[in-house]
Amino acid sequence: MTEAPVGTSSPRSRENTRARLMAAASEVFAESGLDGASVEAISERAGFTRGAFYSNFATKEELFAGMMQRVSEQKLERVSSRIRELEDEGAAQASPADIVMRVLDLEGEDRAGIVLMSEIRTNAMRDRRLASAYLEWQEAMVGRVTGIIADLATRYGLRLRLPAADAARMLIQNWDSAAVHAVIADLDADATLRLVAERTAMLASAIADGPID
Repeated sequence: MTEAPVGTSSPRSRENTRARLMAAASEVFAESGLDGASVEAISERAGFTRGAFYSNFATKEELFAGMMQRVSEQKLERVSSRIRELEDEGAAQASPADIVMRVLDLEGEDRAGIVLMSEIRTNAMRDRRLASAYLEWQEAMVGRVTGIIADLATRYGLRLRLPAADAARMLIQNWDSAAVHAVIADLDADATLRLVAERTAMLASAIADGPID
C-alpha cells in the first residue's frame, strides 16, 4: 500500500491521487452504498492509506462533492465539444429538439453514476454538510447549462418560452428523472439512452420554438 507524502507531492501527483480515490469510491459505493463506503475501504481500494485520504479530503462527504464536480465538468466539456462540432457542420435550420439531441452527452450516462447521484441526493436530505455541497454543485450546474442554452438560442435563432435559467433547471430535472426511472425499470444501456433522449427532446420542443426566419 502506498501513501502520498503530505505537503510534498506535486500538483500532478496530488491530482492523480485524488482521481484514484474518487474512482475507488465509485466502486466501493456501488458495492456498499454511500453510508457503507468507509474511508478505510476507499483508501484500500485505491492503494493508499487513511493518511493519503485525509491529506486530500477532509471528509467522505468532501470526496463525494469532488466526484459530483468532476463528473459534471467532464459532461459539460463533452457537451461544449459537440456544440463546436455542430457549428462546424452548420445547423442553422435545426429544430430545438434536433439541436439538443445532437449535443447531449448520452454516452456519458451509466447505471453506477445515476445510482451514485441519487444516493447523494438522498443523503443530502439528512446531512446538512452534504446538503450544502450538493446545493452549491447544483447551482453551478444550472449556471453552466443556462449559459449553454442562452448561447444556443442566440446562435441558432431559437425563441425560448421561459428564461434560460428556468429552462436549464427543467432540463436538468427532466434528465435526472428519466435516468432514475431507467434504473428502477432495469432498462439496459441502449434503452436508457433512448428514454433520456426522447424525454429531453420533447421538453426542448416545449420550451423553445424553432429558428427565427
